Amino acid sequence: MFARLAGLIVALLVTAGQARADAVSDFYKGKSVQFVLGYGPGGGYDVYARIVARYLGKYIPGSPSVVVVNMPGAGSLRATNFLYTTAPKDGLTIGAFARDMPLMGILGGNANVQFDPRKFTWLGSASSSANDSYLLFVRKDSGATSIADVTKPGGPLVVLAGTAEGATGNDVALLMRDTIGLNVKVINGYPDSGAIFLAVDRKEVDGRFVGLSAVSSSKPDWLKPDGPVRVLLQFGRSERNKLFPDAPTARELARDERARSLIGLAELPYQLSRPVAAPPGLPPDRAKALQDGFMAMQTDADYLKEAERLGLDVSPIDGVQALALIEKLAASPKDLLDYMRNLHAEK
Repeated sequence: MFARLAGLIVALLVTAGQARADAVSDFYKGKSVQFVLGYGPGGGYDVYARIVARYLGKYIPGSPSVVVVNMPGAGSLRATNFLYTTAPKDGLTIGAFARDMPLMGILGGNANVQFDPRKFTWLGSASSSANDSYLLFVRKDSGATSIADVTKPGGPLVVLAGTAEGATGNDVALLMRDTIGLNVKVINGYPDSGAIFLAVDRKEVDGRFVGLSAVSSSKPDWLKPDGPVRVLLQFGRSERNKLFPDAPTARELARDERARSLIGLAELPYQLSRPVAAPPGLPPDRAKALQDGFMAMQTDADYLKEAERLGLDVSPIDGVQALALIEKLAASPKDLLDYMRNLHAEK
């Protein structure tokens, strides 16, 4: 009797689970998932978003199409706010934004920030920067031949392009000023990464901070030996990328232990290099379907082949790991968070 009862319970659980799966499949079948991207076309985030959109749908029950919608503005803050406050919470909207948006949300103190990063429905990140680097590229004709040139007192000023408040490149440039003595000036106001690439090519500025994967996919000529730029500095890494053995890491150049701690804090978001999330409050079964689908896609042979062709780093973390990373940011020492808060306010 007990054996029959146990068998009946198992059968009921399997049936209930199948019913939930069928309900999710029925919901998504024939629909489109809107993938809101906080940047314009042509940059590194856009390339990641579009490759994810091409493959994610087949790993979501019901196989919906996934359509990228570019929503640039304020270094992706506009799209992040939209995803949190306005986007429908039905599982048909996901989004991608700058890696440092979670830090902005943790810091607070900015009236334009309308989200709590801990409450998003996190799918994860397509890259944890395991094979990537955030690099300072400077034009070869700028006069800066090494990082020593632009960190010595009274040395030449390197003029970099940036977007808007909250943009990663802006933060890193100012952080490098304070922690390694980088002689830098940031010209803000460029609408997106594509515009910044163009500004460097047109010699409007000396260079920019940008990820290696973004350059590989958007400006591969920059990586050629006879290209127009050189790499002076690596950020987001504890060791030098073997492709740039002569460019030191920021940690190597830190002036003191506090500077090294600040760099370590600022580098944490690079483990969430290409974040993807959905609005808070999704139905649990649809949230799980999106999360499971996002991670299942990371092993798709065609996805991996295309990512390799585009020079994209595929080193994913899941939604649980993403949230744990954000909680780690929130638990950072107060004095370090205060510094980052003041840095954001400075821009």
